[in-house]
Amino acid sequence: MAIVHCARCGQDRDQMAFRPFPNDQGLRVFNHICAVCWGEWLTTQKQMINHYALNLQDPKSKELLLREMEKFLFTTSPQS
Repeated sequence: MAIVHCARCGQDRDQMAFRPFPNDQGLRVFNHICAVCWGEWLTTQKQMINHYALNLQDPKSKELLLREMEKFLFTTSPQS
């Protein structure tokens, strides 16, 4: 498995097994986020979907999740 220098945690870790979306945003996440931080995002995403009762068929809900994913992965400072 390839190693990436993760933009979120700042560590060199295993890359995700696959590109999460077939677009530029998915490629950016794949190239700059480690598998560990991606797993943390998936947990957070699930909590948001449940807490806010998001309907993933609704474009506004999808847009909200993508914005929150961007913030979570690229602008937060997790405790290390």
